Formats: sequence, C-alpha cells, structure tokens
Amino acid sequence: MKIGITCYPTVGGSGIIATELGKMLAEKGHEVHFITSSTPFRLNRLYPNIFSHQVDVNSYSVFQYAPYDIALATKIAEVIKNEQLDLMHVHYAIPHAVCAILGRDMAGSDIGIVTTLHGTDITVLGSDSSLKEAIKYGIEKSDVVTAVSNSLRDQTYDMINPDKTIQTIYNFVDEREYKAADPGSLKQDLGINEEDKVLIHVSNFRNVKRVPDIIETFHRVQKHVPSKLLLVGDGPEMGRTVQQVKELGLEQHVLFLGKRDNLSELYNISDIKLLMSEKEAFGLVLLEAMACGVPCIGTNIGGIPEIIESGKNGYLVGLGDIEDAASRAIGILTDAKQHETLKKGSLETVEQHFNSFKILEQYEAVYERLLDRGKSQ
Repeated sequence: MKIGITCYPTVGGSGIIATELGKMLAEKGHEVHFITSSTPFRLNRLYPNIFSHQVDVNSYSVFQYAPYDIALATKIAEVIKNEQLDLMHVHYAIPHAVCAILGRDMAGSDIGIVTTLHGTDITVLGSDSSLKEAIKYGIEKSDVVTAVSNSLRDQTYDMINPDKTIQTIYNFVDEREYKAADPGSLKQDLGINEEDKVLIHVSNFRNVKRVPDIIETFHRVQKHVPSKLLLVGDGPEMGRTVQQVKELGLEQHVLFLGKRDNLSELYNISDIKLLMSEKEAFGLVLLEAMACGVPCIGTNIGGIPEIIESGKNGYLVGLGDIEDAASRAIGILTDAKQHETLKKGSLETVEQHFNSFKILEQYEAVYERLLDRGKSQ
C-alpha cells in the first residue's frame, strides 16, 4: 500500500505514534509518505520506502497569520496525485482531517481517509463552541475514525455527537527501544547515590499535567525514603515548577533534565513513574515506563485507568490526592516484593494489551477494509 500520513512532527504523543506507525508500516513493506510542516523528529534514520513532503507556507500581507491549512491541503492534493496514494491517515480531526478532505477533493480523488483522534482536538478544542462544527465535519467526512482510548471515544460522542462509528485502537511503544535493560553508569553519572530511589515525571509541563502535585507528592516521599525526582521535558509551567522546588528546599533532590531522547535509559534507573494529570486522553509515557518495567502512579481520569490496573502495574489515585499518591509511592519503594510484583505486571500489561505488532495489525486491517470497500464501489 501507498499510505500518506499527516501529523504534528514535533515532540508529543500523537507525533510519536504517527511516526512510529509509519516506520513499522515501512518495515512491513508499505510505502509511506509523511506530509508535514517539517520532518518528524522520530524519523531518525533513512528508510528507502519512507518519503517526507514538507509543507511550505507563504506569507501574504492580506493575512495576519500565514494560511497553513490551505498550504497543507494543497500539498496533500499534490502528493495524492503525484504519488498515487491508496489512502491518507491523519492524526487529529482539526486541522488535519479537514485539510485531508479538502486535499482529496482538490485532487479529484476518492481515496479513503483514516482519522485518529488523540485528545487535544476533543478535550481542549472541543470545548470551544466555535470549533465544534469543524471537528464534527472532519470526523463525519472521514471514512474511518479511530480513538486512542475508550475514554476519548466516549467523550467525543458526548461532546461532538458525530454521526460516525469510532473504533478504539490503543497507542503502543516500540519494544525494541523501550525495554528493561542495564542502565550502566547513568545513575552515577547523574550524581544519584546507588541507594537512592528514583521517581520520574515526563511531560510538556502544561497546566493540565498538574506538575505541582508531582512536586508535593515527592516532597512527602522524600521525607520517608532517600530519593531523587527526575523531571523530563519543558513547557510553560517550568518557571513555576523551579520556584516550587526552591520554596520546598528540594533543589538537591530534584533533577531538571529538559527534553531528552534517551528516555528508555532514564526509565531504567527509575523505580516509579508519576502522572497526575487532570486531563489525559491516553498517557503514552505510562506505556513507555511500563515497557521498561517501571510501576506507575496516575490519576483516575481519562484514558489512564485503561493502562494502570491498581495492584497489578501500579496504582490509581484521585485527582489532586497527593496524600494517597505519596502513601502508595512510599509503600512501593519500601517493599521490594511489592515493587517486583508491580514491575512484572507492568511488563505483562505492555505485552498483552499494547504490543506494537498487535496494534499494527489492527491498523493494517482498517486500511485493508477501506481499500476493499473502495474496490467494491
């Protein structure tokens, strides 16, 4: 198959999943064409059957902002015609599904469009009444729509009420990269004592991630267990986070590592992963941690309960329940048997429910049904 993929190419769960899916499709022998504003950051080596088509946006004095959507639709139309694509797989209803629909029409084509919902266009933009009709249009005019969790699927029905069946296909991780492994001297290199326990939080440091809850949880844990907290990523809440760490006197115990590519190495020196978001359509970072054998503590919201099973691979806590999160973390860190049980459960969760090859087969089945439907018409 010749498959076009449009996604956000920068750091973020949707871009990661779209790029990793494209790479796996290429490894299966499919021809993949990324149509994006820049080369996806996870496309870090050369594939003979992966092609990148960059969207160029021209500035016009009549527009306050450059018309990226029109440029993207035009590029999609161009690639559909020039490369004779079999289908388009776009990530997010707006703007990508709407642009793909327009691009298909501009190309005079009838190829199928698969749209995957990742959360932001529903949980954030879906609350803006001025955008609801555009989101609904993108969903309903797509040939197949998938969501990365049952929670997101149900929320889409509640908020948008589209006349469209939405299929859940979960996110996945590349087990070749995210796996339990010997981290070597990394702990020592970071200045962490061998006896210290390590907690980790990875995010884009936006308000919805509730990083202050992470810091408060760690503050309580650190009083009982010699430990360090790794904060990985960057974003608008970083300044506030640094200030909070100083106010609590945790400067010697919190490591600000910024954006990192070697996440699997960091997970392999970690004992617990914390994710205390107030909104989370799925929680890809939880899967990445679990694939490395790291138990997780997360809030009982959105798609997180579809990943964390309390007592098996970690624990769910109420939104803002810092006391429970700290208590659970202390229990895990001071009970080697419990930690080992949760580590084993984490690895089993990824293998049984989020195996990349199983997820790839689900997407391929969607593509094949779409192509078969087109041939029968």
